[in-house]
Amino acid sequence: MYTTYHYNSAVDINDDLLKSIKAAFKGKPIVITVEEEMDETAFLLSDVANKTMLHKSISQDKNGASVSLTITE
Repeated sequence: MYTTYHYNSAVDINDDLLKSIKAAFKGKPIVITVEEEMDETAFLLSDVANKTMLHKSISQDKNGASVSLTITE
C-alpha cells in the first residue's frame, strides 16, 4: 500500500499522523520518507524543455498569437 500525506507546514504534524499510520499499516514493515514539497510553478520550470515551451507560449500569448480551443477540439 502507498499513502501520501500533505501538510502545509511541518508544524502541523501531530500525534494523529502517527496514529493514522499505525492504524493503516498495523504490523507491516514501512518506509517513511520526508521531502520538501515543490511549488507547482518551480516543478514545471525545473525541466529545460518544459521551461522553454512555457516561455514560448507566454510570449505567443503576449504577442496575440495564442489560439483558443474548445473542450471538444
